Amino acid sequence: MGARKRERAEQRKEARKNQYFAKLNSCPTSPRKMRLLADQIRGKEVNQALDILRFSPKAASGYMEKLVLSAISNWQNKNEGVRIEDSHLVVSQVYVDKGRTLKRIRPEAMGRAHLIRKRSNHVTLYLEDKNEARQQKQAAGQTAEAEETTNDTQK
Repeated sequence: MGARKRERAEQRKEARKNQYFAKLNSCPTSPRKMRLLADQIRGKEVNQALDILRFSPKAASGYMEKLVLSAISNWQNKNEGVRIEDSHLVVSQVYVDKGRTLKRIRPEAMGRAHLIRKRSNHVTLYLEDKNEARQQKQAAGQTAEAEETTNDTQK
């Protein structure tokens, strides 16, 4: 493997350590119905999102609730010493993509047949710790200020 490729792979690996996500593949509901739920919980705090999903009458809410719980579990595995009550977890991104479509035939009158499409979807959900993001922005701001001062002194 080349040096650039290895460095890029290491950068991706480092970036992934700070991402908390969960994926659900081949969920047996249509993407259109799942996107309605995704739009409701995007940008909400985790507890609020779980409440929305728990009391939603839609059938897809059970799948989405399990996915949020899985993402929380992934966050806990990466942050073992931190309490979940102290963190400020937010559902930052939710992607709903089209999955495979099963095609079935329904018999109709006079020998005809109509096609039934049973759609599925893939859902990817990302969580973000607002406290951690705020600390990273502050650290990045301090390093930018330090670089500006070194550039000013050199000129």
